[in-house]
Amino acid sequence: MFVREALAQGSTDLKFADIKTPGLDASLLLAHILKTNRTSLIAAGNNKMSEKACAAYCELIERRANGECVAYLIGKKEFMGLEFTVNKSVLVPRPDTETLVEAAIEILSADLRGEEIKVLDMCTGSGAVAISLKHEVPELEVYATDICPNALKTAKQNAEKLLGKNQIQFFHGDLFSALPSTLKTTHYSLIVSNPPYVSSDEIKTLSAEVQNEPLLALDGGSCGLDIIERIIEEAPNYLQKGGFLLLEADPRQMQTIKTLLEKKGFKDIKLFNDLTGNERVISGKHEE
Repeated sequence: MFVREALAQGSTDLKFADIKTPGLDASLLLAHILKTNRTSLIAAGNNKMSEKACAAYCELIERRANGECVAYLIGKKEFMGLEFTVNKSVLVPRPDTETLVEAAIEILSADLRGEEIKVLDMCTGSGAVAISLKHEVPELEVYATDICPNALKTAKQNAEKLLGKNQIQFFHGDLFSALPSTLKTTHYSLIVSNPPYVSSDEIKTLSAEVQNEPLLALDGGSCGLDIIERIIEEAPNYLQKGGFLLLEADPRQMQTIKTLLEKKGFKDIKLFNDLTGNERVISGKHEE
């Protein structure tokens, strides 16, 4: 089979399976098998593929048609211009979450200038947010936590690959309790989180590929706000005066989260829109 034939057949199979981006996905999978990039596939259109490569490609197409996402199949995903290793222990980094990083950088630039700026990223998953912040603002002192040991292992691997050794301190555990005793009295300039925020009942209505992602990183409880409520409740104990809490959540949850922040004494609450214009990130300033 020629490369162009494989690409055409893969696209057709994925379209038949109701995959939203059949051509894109087929080209990404084929480029992965052939150890090249999508641009080079066009020039290689008349090249003949080995039987082994054809079999491997057909297997990936079948798995994609059955709901596995491309990022898991090829083991990587781009986020903020960086290539992150991903696997089934972590959520796939999404463009929406770049809004969280960009909002944090905006606040750091406008409100948190100075030395020894400490940032805490909770529910770090692949490490995408923590690593991107450290990459964009190298002088930051960054800490990250996650309740899933395999996710934390992936985050550490990404940090070492993209930043070098010992650039971020990672801790295993449930939210703030993950921090060692030496850091429990530390006051952070910025706390960021992309926590689980999908309601338990809504998860079963999501697409097959999202349901293949780790439930622990999706399930936010009966109303989707269980983890967010806990973060808001405890965050003031860990923020410096004038420090900020930033949370990613469902746009439909933003007004409820705003109320929760106000009740906890947060000021200057601000909303940040994602690429589609939806309110995706909310921030609040701790002034006590």
